[in-house]
Amino acid sequence: MKKGKHPESRPVCFVDVSSGKKFLTESTMRPKEKQVIDGVEYGIVPCDVTSDSHPAYTGIKRFVDTAGRVEKFKKRFSRSRA
Repeated sequence: MKKGKHPESRPVCFVDVSSGKKFLTESTMRPKEKQVIDGVEYGIVPCDVTSDSHPAYTGIKRFVDTAGRVEKFKKRFSRSRA
């Protein structure tokens, strides 16, 4: 590869926020938070859904709290149209 044309790759750790599992890899991302794992400094990237928590991979359905959105929807559209 030509120098200066491609972004620099660095070690990062993607962390599943629901399960806490860590995935160590390299990426061009520049996360602000850093952590030393096995003597190597990794940038920490939080992820909402990974293969460790997605129902398609785990086969387990997780309840997602949508009460706030449902209540907001009902409140908005429950008015009488008289």
